[in-house]
Amino acid sequence: MQALIEEWRPLFEAITPNVLAVLALLAVVVVLRFILLRAIVERESVPLDVRRRLAVQIRNVLGFVFVLGLFFILANELRAFAVSLVAIAVAVVLATKELILCLSGTALRIGANAYTIGDRIEINGVRGNVIDQTFLATTILEIGPGHVTSQYSGRAVVFPNSLLLAHPLINETYMKDYIVHIMTIPLAVTDDWQAAEKILLSVADEACQPFLDKAARHMKELEGKNWMDVPSVKPRVSIQIPEPGRVNLLLRIPTPAHRTSRLEQVILRRFLLAFRGSSRT
Repeated sequence: MQALIEEWRPLFEAITPNVLAVLALLAVVVVLRFILLRAIVERESVPLDVRRRLAVQIRNVLGFVFVLGLFFILANELRAFAVSLVAIAVAVVLATKELILCLSGTALRIGANAYTIGDRIEINGVRGNVIDQTFLATTILEIGPGHVTSQYSGRAVVFPNSLLLAHPLINETYMKDYIVHIMTIPLAVTDDWQAAEKILLSVADEACQPFLDKAARHMKELEGKNWMDVPSVKPRVSIQIPEPGRVNLLLRIPTPAHRTSRLEQVILRRFLLAFRGSSRT
């Protein structure tokens, strides 16, 4: 028993002064409250509502004094506890860094309305249609390779939402039902690029004609709702010279959001057949 007392003696000696100080503070506060409330009760000449208000104010002030006194008495212990709490918080943050980044990326996605189920997105070299999203990760059906085609690769890619904080995100279907798509037709400078341009525009107009009016109305609605400066839906061709000896025809067309690849193939096949026929003649 004596050995146990000796073992706990340093703790008792450290705690005892603080305990005595807290008890003394509590006694002072209780006595003051008793004296002041007794004085208020005896002042019968003062209206009841005034005495009630004074009693409440005395209780609140003495409570604040007691809490402030506790803070000064236990300042060293509170400081040590705060340091320990900070150390624990730092350890927790370091241990859950990736989890916090994923949740922050989710907050960014929701706040910016970056994408939703069914959208076609590209981030950090990964491109595909979103099929699932959680607070930690996003799953997409991969499309590729690169931007050459829009065919599914047959693979599902899961990336952590923390990528949204470190890499720019491209949403190819931000305009939802109808989007604007650009096709590149490479030619040699010796080819009749003027004839190719006319054929390409003619083929594009014919292929886009069934939904051209719907696409125009959709773009007009977007312009009114989102204050967007939407492009014209009429097919257009721009000319680009990427290097000596080459000419690129850039065809911009409207297309249903999830029929880009099909429409592109239709236009390419019709163009090649028509352009080859015109070259022979």
